Formats: sequence, C-alpha cells, structure tokens
Amino acid sequence: MNPEKLSPVGRSLLDRRSFFGQSGMAMGAIALSQLLAKDNLLASGLESGPIRPKIDDKNPYAPRPPHFDMPAKQVLVIYCPGAVSHVDTFDYKPDLYKLDGQKPPGIPQVTFEGPTGNIAKPFWDFKPRGESGKMVSDLLPNLAGMVDDFCFMHSLTTQTSAHPQGENFMNTGFTMEGFPSFGAWVTYALGCETDELPAFVAINDPRGLARSGKNNFGSGFLPAAFQGTDFTASNPPANLGRPNAYTPAADQASVSLLQRLNAKHLKQFPGDADLAARIASYELAGRMQTSVPEVMDIANEPAHIHQAYGTGSGTELKKAYANNCILARRLLEKGVRVVQLFNGSDPAGGNGITNWDSHSDIKETHAMQAEIMDQPTAALIADLKQRGMLEHTLVVWCTEFGRMPFLQANGTGRDHNPDAFTCFLAGAGVKKGYSYGESDEFGFKAAVNETSVYDFNATLLHLMGLDHERLTYYHNGLERRLTNVHGHVVKDILA
Repeated sequence: MNPEKLSPVGRSLLDRRSFFGQSGMAMGAIALSQLLAKDNLLASGLESGPIRPKIDDKNPYAPRPPHFDMPAKQVLVIYCPGAVSHVDTFDYKPDLYKLDGQKPPGIPQVTFEGPTGNIAKPFWDFKPRGESGKMVSDLLPNLAGMVDDFCFMHSLTTQTSAHPQGENFMNTGFTMEGFPSFGAWVTYALGCETDELPAFVAINDPRGLARSGKNNFGSGFLPAAFQGTDFTASNPPANLGRPNAYTPAADQASVSLLQRLNAKHLKQFPGDADLAARIASYELAGRMQTSVPEVMDIANEPAHIHQAYGTGSGTELKKAYANNCILARRLLEKGVRVVQLFNGSDPAGGNGITNWDSHSDIKETHAMQAEIMDQPTAALIADLKQRGMLEHTLVVWCTEFGRMPFLQANGTGRDHNPDAFTCFLAGAGVKKGYSYGESDEFGFKAAVNETSVYDFNATLLHLMGLDHERLTYYHNGLERRLTNVHGHVVKDILA
C-alpha cells in the first residue's frame, strides 16, 4: 500500500494514535446509540426503512418482539359507531349555555349537511368528577366516576363526515375499503401470546355489524391470518363442535392426517401466505374446539361480577352487551393480543336507535345507547384495573367523529362534526386524569393541539412498541402503512 496515494483521512488512520482515537470515538458512538435505542430516545431519522416481521409460515401467530419496549402488550378497543356527541359527554363548553337558542356567531350559515340551526346547550348537566375535577355529563355516570384513570383527547379531527368512510378512516387509516385494520397491523407485527385462541377478536354489538361491516376488523392486503375473528357472547364461532357420531379417536386420526398433508403441501409451495394462513386457521380452529367453550363460560363468573357488569338488569340489549364485556376481559386474560368491542350497529341506518347517530331526538336516543354502554364498559375497565391487567393493557374508547353544537332543522338532534371530537385512553403507557387538546368555545372545531386520526393511530402503535413509519407492508408498488404518509406520536400523553 502506497500511503502517498491515500486521502488525508486515510493517511491519518495509518498513524497509530489517530487510529486508536478514531476507533475509540466510533465505539463510543455505537454504544451510545444502543443505549438510546433501548430507552426509545433515538431521534427520528437515525434509523430508517421498514421493519419486516419475521412471520413463521407454520405459525403466523407466534409472538414477535416489538420495535422498542413499551408497557402495553395487549389492546382493547371499545368502538362506538354512529358518532358520540362530545359536547354532551366529555367536552364541557360553558358558552353553549350562554348562547342556547341563538344563532352561533362566527359559524357558517350552511354546513355540509344543510342550514345551521340554533346553539343547543348540553342535554345533560355537567359536573366535576374525581380528584382531577374533570367536567363530565350525567349521561355517563359510571364512566364519569373513573375520569382519574382516563387520558382524554379533545382535539381530534377526521377527513370525512360520512359514517362508512369515518369508520374506515378510524379503524384502517383510509376512507376507502380494502385496507388492513388497526388490529390486523398489530397482530401482523406482534403475533399473539396464546396459540389456543385467535390473535385478534372482534366482538360485534348484539344488534349486528357496524356500517362498514367486517372492513373494520379485516386484514386488507396483509396475510389473511391477521384478520379479526368475530363472535359474541351469545354467538360463538360456528362449526366448532364435533358431530356426536364422530368418536374422539376418529377425530384425532383425521387431524393427524390433515397435519401431514398440510405440511407436505406447504413444503411444495413455500412462501404462499394465503396457503399458510389457511392451514394455520384450520389448525387454530381445531384447538378452539376446547379453548372457546372454556373462555365463553360466562355463566360461571361470580355473582358480584355479573352484578358489576349489569348482566341481570336493564334491557335485553344491555344484558347482551354486558356479557360481551365479560367475554372481552376473559379473552384478554387468555392472552389475545387485540380485542375490539363494538357498542352500536347499523342494520337499518342506525338513526340513533341502533347506534349513536342521533340526528333527531338526541335526548332520547343518546340516553338509550348510554344505558347500554355505560355500566358494562365502566365495569370492564374497573375489572381490568383491579386484576392488574391495565399494567400491560391499553384501553381505547373511540368513535368516528363528533356532533355539532347546534341543532338540525328539526330541532331535536345534532349533525355530524368531523372537525372536533373526543376519545379517551386508559391503562399501559398513558397519563391518568389528563386532558390533551381543546376544541373551540363551542366544540365546533379543534382549537388547541389539533390531532388527526393519523396522529391518533401513530400514538396507539407507539404505545404498543411499534414505529408507525417503519411498520409497513409492500403492496402494489408502495410501502403501505396504517398512517399512510402522515402522523406524529402525541408524546404529551405518554406516562
């Protein structure tokens, strides 16, 4: 090697002192970056590029490590289709009382749905709750009593005012259909801690599916193994039972034969995600023949649990939803990674009767939905807390958008509001008794710390130990992700 042909930097490295000095600095930098990465303190941009989960063809549900350590290992999403009115529940606006019955100043005379009505004060009284003094209405007294455990986000906005697209956007990050749901992304990244139950379970409302149906918990273009398995406390997965004429020995012999044939078939077509998913789902279904009846044995829960959740009081719909809430806790106890619990459906347009879409008679229809949702939901969160499960479980309560501070033309309901709405989080990784962001004085638009659904989903993934910019899947020439090309983690809410 001729030193004269080297660059000045190259020649300096041949000097022993320079070499050791440069090496020492490099090793220190490497060590520092490792320590910062361990504590999730690396600035964005120091690492880039997608992180591909290593999916086992034979077991796509096998647990996988997160991108970084966070306390949340499981997530419960409580979704309320139809758009809960934030100004009648969690977002207290004194100016609505002052201007009740008047035309709202500074608000357009016509919105996307029609003429702007008169301001309407909240239909339920607000009171300070808990040690934090958070103002919450009397519509949800049980949840109101737990505000010191909640982290409210009051400045959420969305891209659409239509229910199907709003559900899609909240649950998949896109207004169009065909994109993976939040639960599918999480289970694609992390797998599951149990091999006896699905990694992702969707518990539909007793009245049926929400407006966007199974798209709310579908896998989109992700491998089919990561779609949500939907069933309820009263409607278990079909065809799990063995026919009476079929002996256990014959059943086991058939299973063994199928396992050998499936393994041989998969070996012939390595990398076929659809085939692997189909085989894995059949094998999981076999294990579910024993695990599902056990987890759905709600009747054997102690009497005090049934009393707390309200399975024996109120309407039949409330009792059925309460049973679904108990089922959600039992699934989380068994290690299911994602449970999505629906409160509201859309079999015939909703209109506040089957969901929260209260365009008319809001005082009656919102009260009807609250009577179903409030006690069982509060009992579920309290139950998770007293069992210590909130230490590793993230709870997400959400809806697709809010409602207007003024009345519609008929004078008894509120229209859709995509420019301001409220959701709350609880459990692992989030601050307690905290409120983030503000809507304006009417609850009409986000005013302080405006937060998009992209930001919301980026934050949920972060709380699960996942980098929303690096959790991607290559599809049709693009690296797709839950947050598209947007989204920032709302760090102010992190515990």
